[in-house]
Amino acid sequence: MQCGLSPIVGFRFSLHPMTNDFISVIKGALQETDTSNVWMHTDDVSTVIRGKQVHVFNVAKALTLHAAKTGEHVALSGTFSAGCPGDTSGDAYLDKGDNVANTDTTKQYVSSQFALYPMNNPNYMDVIYREVERAKELGVFNESMHYASGIHGDIHDVFAFYEETFTHARSEEHKHLVMTVSMSINSPSHGGL
Repeated sequence: MQCGLSPIVGFRFSLHPMTNDFISVIKGALQETDTSNVWMHTDDVSTVIRGKQVHVFNVAKALTLHAAKTGEHVALSGTFSAGCPGDTSGDAYLDKGDNVANTDTTKQYVSSQFALYPMNNPNYMDVIYREVERAKELGVFNESMHYASGIHGDIHDVFAFYEETFTHARSEEHKHLVMTVSMSINSPSHGGL
């Protein structure tokens, strides 16, 4: 992370398994994921994880992967945020090292969309275009669309792109960044990709 930026990153998300047994998919993913490096709270609508960027993205990917490994069609919708004024909950987790706790390398196709909101940055479109170009260079860009950009590929490549984008879209001058992400995994419409 760039020097001087607020070290707290948060991710509020909802996981939606397309099965009558959705409770066991969600609880199973939570049990299989090591969340010891992040502050976490779940309510009746969503879950929020907070802490150092490296751990927030690691836990987000692990939770998604463990839910996907059930083979059920899973949708995830969430918002990453950093630099929010007054953001302090989870600061007790900032003393964690950078070694990630979740290291499952199982391959898993993900189709996703993201939207980037560099807050208070008058050149926000330049930032967005730059990150879309990065996606193309990394081979994870899928398509342009209204209000979002399509990103797809193996879950590890997709989350690596999102984490890189989250780092590069912030600056010392423009610290507040919001990024929304929607994912679909194991959908019949993926056509065996």
